[in-house]
Amino acid sequence: MASYRSIPPTSAVRLAKPTSNLFRARTKRESKGLDTSGLTRVLSVDPDTRTADVAGMCTYEDLVAATLPYGLSPLVVPQLKTITLGGAVSGLGIESASFRNGLPHESVLEMDILTGAGELLTTSRSQHPDLFRAFPNSYGTLGYSTRLRIELEPITPFVALRHLRFGSLTAMIAAAERIIDTGGHSGTPVDYLDGVVFGAAESYLCLGRRTTTPGPVSDYTGKDIYYQSMQHDGVDAAKDDRLTMHDYFWRWDTDWFWCSRAFGAQNPRLRRWWPRRYRRSSVYSKLVAIDRRFGLSDRVEARSVRSPGRPPRERVVQDVEVPIGRACEFLEWFLASVPITPIWLCPLRIRDHDGWPLYPIRPDQTYVNIGFWSSVPTGVTADVTNRSIEARVSELDGHKSLYSDSFYTREQFDELYGGEAYKTVKKSYDPDSRLLDLYAKAVQRR
Repeated sequence: MASYRSIPPTSAVRLAKPTSNLFRARTKRESKGLDTSGLTRVLSVDPDTRTADVAGMCTYEDLVAATLPYGLSPLVVPQLKTITLGGAVSGLGIESASFRNGLPHESVLEMDILTGAGELLTTSRSQHPDLFRAFPNSYGTLGYSTRLRIELEPITPFVALRHLRFGSLTAMIAAAERIIDTGGHSGTPVDYLDGVVFGAAESYLCLGRRTTTPGPVSDYTGKDIYYQSMQHDGVDAAKDDRLTMHDYFWRWDTDWFWCSRAFGAQNPRLRRWWPRRYRRSSVYSKLVAIDRRFGLSDRVEARSVRSPGRPPRERVVQDVEVPIGRACEFLEWFLASVPITPIWLCPLRIRDHDGWPLYPIRPDQTYVNIGFWSSVPTGVTADVTNRSIEARVSELDGHKSLYSDSFYTREQFDELYGGEAYKTVKKSYDPDSRLLDLYAKAVQRR
């Protein structure tokens, strides 16, 4: 509150934080931001009620470390260690428990929010419910969470993994639907579910089952790489694996899914000398930030463009959600149109039947989150691939996450992300527009 009061009334309010998991184009801001250094801790864990009180800027790495000793975890643990709880709630997060537990904001019982008007309000489904429900997907344009009380669930020491290979996208999606509808596969419960597409003829569902049975476990923080471990010969065949619960939560972080290859970290000779403590998403994201700050890759690209056959490239870093019945249609189009693989898949169903106005997906519908993070040769017009992805997702009754570049018109954006509901809440809790408008923050270049 003191930090807020120190910012001149004519200045925009923003967070001053050292890291970010956003990939939107932004210009550097010189204005003073809100001090978040006091909002990084787990405040308490109550094993009896299976709840935790957590400061808004606490990372999931620290949150999981605090709950694991009690045999508990958040209902959804986003896959990168430095994602914060407040960030996952205001910007949406997802993981392999989302097919049964929904999205992180659905397990929030109560939340303290510092609004754009400078008020610190306790919100819940019964206290300031309009702000509570509009907060998810607001990306800090309605306020910032300072404390969140969340549900926890029991876990076990280990996760038994089964990687199922499919020779067609249709068969893979059909199998995912059966697992989601029944909660299991071949008579065995499934607690976690995600997948990877390497191509139209090679895709995998990764089934996780919690277990207390001791035994050997794999380690993907060393020379072995998780996403490569799931690949095997034989269509409709399975490959088994085991991880500790801790390592399962962070299986994607070590190599930033597969994006660490851009830095050479998957080259066996270089990986041998790359310290384990630096094999993590936060290090790679800092390397990306340095690259953007000094424009290193842009300079290299500018030189290469002058070489025959080397067109400039367009960054395509996106997560989209489409109804599971349209997932094959999108994947087939994407593989034929966009030269990016692998592709991450994560099914989800939201739990709260009252819905969330700024991300209006149907509560009775299974969706598939589809993530792809790379670059492609640019087209005749700027951002043509990203724009075509947006259009295709809308045609298939889907949405996309707003952590990266977006290109919607104001009218398209309002139709997809809350429109009048957002404007009403914005006017109530940020009447002087001290915080950016959501369209300005998510779409317009800053």
